[in-house]
Amino acid sequence: MSILRNRTATAAIVAVAAGALTLTACGGGDSDSSSEDNSKQKEDAKSQSKPVQIGDAQASTGPAPDVEGAKSGGVATVYQATDFSHLDPGQIYVSDGKLLSRLIFRGLTQYDEDENGNLTVVGDLATDAGKESDGGKTWTYTLKDNLKDENGNPINSADFRNTVERLYSNYITDGPTFLQQWLSGDGTTYRDAYQGPDKGKHLPDDVLETPDDKTIVFHFDTPRPDLPQMLTMPGYQLVPEETDTKEKYDSAPVSVGPYKISDFKPGKSMTLVKNTQWDPKSDSVRHQYLDGFNISMNHDDEDQTKTLLADQGEAKNAMMFTGQVATTQLQKVVGDKQAMENRTIQGYAPYVWQLNFNMDRIKDKKLRDAISLALPSDAVFKADGGAYGGEVANSLMSPTTPGYDEKFDPFNREKKPNGDVEAAKKLIKEGGFEGKSLVYAYGNTPERQKQAVLIATALEKIGLDIQKKEIDSATWYEQVGKVKNGYDLYMTGWGQDWPSASTVFPPVYDGTQIQDGASNYSHINDDHVNSEIKRIQKITDTDEATKAWAELNEYISKEVNPAAPIYYTKVFQIFGSNIGGIRYSSDSSYVDVTRVFLKK
Repeated sequence: MSILRNRTATAAIVAVAAGALTLTACGGGDSDSSSEDNSKQKEDAKSQSKPVQIGDAQASTGPAPDVEGAKSGGVATVYQATDFSHLDPGQIYVSDGKLLSRLIFRGLTQYDEDENGNLTVVGDLATDAGKESDGGKTWTYTLKDNLKDENGNPINSADFRNTVERLYSNYITDGPTFLQQWLSGDGTTYRDAYQGPDKGKHLPDDVLETPDDKTIVFHFDTPRPDLPQMLTMPGYQLVPEETDTKEKYDSAPVSVGPYKISDFKPGKSMTLVKNTQWDPKSDSVRHQYLDGFNISMNHDDEDQTKTLLADQGEAKNAMMFTGQVATTQLQKVVGDKQAMENRTIQGYAPYVWQLNFNMDRIKDKKLRDAISLALPSDAVFKADGGAYGGEVANSLMSPTTPGYDEKFDPFNREKKPNGDVEAAKKLIKEGGFEGKSLVYAYGNTPERQKQAVLIATALEKIGLDIQKKEIDSATWYEQVGKVKNGYDLYMTGWGQDWPSASTVFPPVYDGTQIQDGASNYSHINDDHVNSEIKRIQKITDTDEATKAWAELNEYISKEVNPAAPIYYTKVFQIFGSNIGGIRYSSDSSYVDVTRVFLKK
């Protein structure tokens, strides 16, 4: 799943539980974690790549177990840097949207998370995580009793048919495409197989079947053992048929979760209040302790950190969603013992920040290799939280992804973490690229602005002419996700949607998926890569598939190089002293918003 700031592969994501990982602050912004610390952290990350468990009907039955010490009442304030890029579930594929979706949307399945960060897939609106038959080609879901949306309308199987079929509509461009492709064809061909409900037709019953009001049956042409995990994604959360306003749904969605939107001023604020139609007996993973959330936008990380660390007035009841402790405030937070012990959470997130080469514009691999070698990875990640914000990336695979190899290092990041300028200059000279002008696009947040200066300066040192182009971060992925985006270079972040490289390489590097809104940001379209992705997706042996994905990762970096790895992300957040129930979520890679309460 891509991320907006340490963007966020929302996503069935594996990360460390709160307190389980010790991160080392960089003293004065110059020193870094020791190699021993980094090695330990990578081992922690590797331990997180174990498969999730599948829960039964009992595990799917609400209400959710009480959070220790929880109290009801009060309103929490949420500080956000930007607006949410989408509110339509079918369009959500970023982390802040994922956190919001846990409060207002529900789907057939969802993750239950224990105190150690272990994940179990359970039935959400369904009675269980799904019943498979026909060797895993057929999956059947039964809806729980007495489910209603915020308007009191009963939820039935027709609503889920609508939820799936609308994903084929032309106005759905930015969400995940796993389910559509599994049902109707690889790449973008699924859109040719079915034109969407706007044409007045349904998917055939041998693809999607709703034999009665409570039953949904998926039929695939190959086993799909990961369906329960995939259906937890925000992109597959319910959109009730009766209240589906199609394109307009993105500004006024209907809730089926514990909270609903009562007021929304785009770019400024959002107010969530209790959804009185939500029944805790039907929900085994969410709580409704708070009376609501007041989400205030346009607070960058520095503003959020200073306000929350001061812990005065409203800030006592305030929290971050996807904000991070700002680099400039790092030492102040680390030096506050009370805040560190009681008001912060940390974790190793699954995301890889990479510099994408628009391969429609940068066609020479030698130029791509030169840029990759020159990147000041160490300085770039320190501009996004220092050692608490990440570490130098050696690979397009995250340490949390099965198959990751820390020894694979095609751009010599271990020995030259701030770039190999001489090696890069040599390639620039060999290719005759001196003075070549390239457009580098970046988001308009303080972190991205600082990183843009670092990257542009490094590339100018090797003889390139870098033209910086600033973009609104709220629409960042929509802008760089356009096939004709007009940019040469731009950073994106990606993390697995569940513990498998099958959720990394197909969406990001499959050339058959290139279209506006797709996640192939570099526009790589390599025949070998495309065919290998198709081949590996059919491998049912997990170990064999994991090995094959790792080999493909090496091929992509060595033989094509569509994107240069820069840094892996870690999350470090701070909260007001009256916010209770905070813990790091292995699912969202940020705070677990489903259990928050006010202490008094």
